[in-house]
Amino acid sequence: MAKDPSIVSKNMSKIHSKDTSIEIQLRKALWQKGYRYRKNFKALPGSPDIVLTKYKIAIFCDSEFFHGKDWEILKLRLEKGNNPDYWIKKIERNRSRDWENDKKLLYLGYTVIHFWGRDIIKHTEECLQAIEETILDIKLLDTADEPTDYFE
Repeated sequence: MAKDPSIVSKNMSKIHSKDTSIEIQLRKALWQKGYRYRKNFKALPGSPDIVLTKYKIAIFCDSEFFHGKDWEILKLRLEKGNNPDYWIKKIERNRSRDWENDKKLLYLGYTVIHFWGRDIIKHTEECLQAIEETILDIKLLDTADEPTDYFE
């Protein structure tokens, strides 16, 4: 079934790389909990969607399609659709870039968290809980690294 190119163009023009509905939903939830963050932080590899600089946590809000959730299944669907070479190459490159940026961030000492868009929409509280557990882990590691004065 061929789609009208003007409709496809209109739909694609509405897809943005920042300030997406899933990012905004997660940011609002973090703000309400009292967490302060940087958004689309260009100083870090991959410009993470949300960065909790205090805890060195980089958060990415990934759409299922463009970041290849369940890639083997999606790839089979794309092979049957319009312009499969373009889409498969594009999504594989996105996945590869995500992996490269994650490695760079880890090297810089950041904890990297990826959430799928539908998980943010349907399970925002669980996403918040995962972030808070990560913060707690970081705080526990920081207190374990503090020097102890044995000679007081």
